[in-house]
Amino acid sequence: MNPVSFRCHFAADIEKFVSHKRALGYKYDTQIRVLKEFDTFCADIYPEEHTLSRKLLLHWAKRIPAESVGTQRIRVTAIRQFVLFARQLGHDAYMISLAMLPSYQRYTPYIFSEEELTLLFDRIDSCQYWPANPLRHREYALLFRLLYCCGFRVSEVCHMKVRDWREDRGLLTVNAGKYDRERQVPLAPDIALRTRDYVGSTHRFSTPETYLFPSHKGPHLSKQAVYGSFRQFLWQAGISHGGKGKGPRVHDLRHTFAVHRLKQWVENGCDINASLPILKTYMGHTHLRQTAYYLRLTADVFPSVLSAVESAFPNLVPETGERHENN
Repeated sequence: MNPVSFRCHFAADIEKFVSHKRALGYKYDTQIRVLKEFDTFCADIYPEEHTLSRKLLLHWAKRIPAESVGTQRIRVTAIRQFVLFARQLGHDAYMISLAMLPSYQRYTPYIFSEEELTLLFDRIDSCQYWPANPLRHREYALLFRLLYCCGFRVSEVCHMKVRDWREDRGLLTVNAGKYDRERQVPLAPDIALRTRDYVGSTHRFSTPETYLFPSHKGPHLSKQAVYGSFRQFLWQAGISHGGKGKGPRVHDLRHTFAVHRLKQWVENGCDINASLPILKTYMGHTHLRQTAYYLRLTADVFPSVLSAVESAFPNLVPETGERHENN
């Protein structure tokens, strides 16, 4: 890790905090940017302040013009964690209450129907060769299937390398997962076959460090490029998009994977108590409650499975309107 320097009166404690988080295995890149901003804020606006006072922290928590509520919460939450650490060191520090922040409407995942998925993948498979990006028609046919059939996050797929494909075992390794957690994901036989054919035709002369989905504009496809193409495929398939913040989003393919899988398990009479931890591991969730969120979502989309879901997890299933981590 590259060393990070701070200059405010709390610099030494911030450095200890970062070292503590990284010792626990966190990369802590996004939070570092927030801590750097906080460091500049303290050094420039409160140069004489030697304590994490109420005045300083409430000023920091105040919403910046044109800042989204979500960004404000990320900024405040990162410093709340630092304040908690400072308290553990024995310092007097004011804790910002999240209750003082404005609430915001969380996005409700869009669950694709099987008919919509058929239309969508028909358009994706009809993607034509494009000289400006000669791999586009090959890449997207596999990439979007990995998102739906395996429930990967977009960032995980974009950062996969040739070495992450294990043809002998039919699995892909996620090295750029959330919280930097690595996991191995076995593929269904038809997806494994597609992956084998794609790697064989696209990466015959590639090194193990070559990205699985390279881009003509950089080392690998970006989330923005994937999302832009996704919007085109939605339009071609006749699936309405509600505009910014409305969806469907690319990430909804992951949500749809989880819901469809749970529905299939319930209809097949599988033991949900035993199956949910498997889905948790497969999707790379940290806590079972993140996965349990999909139980409620499945019951909302498919009311026929509601009784099975509620009998299996009467106290664990959250309402879909509750706050949840971006799964």
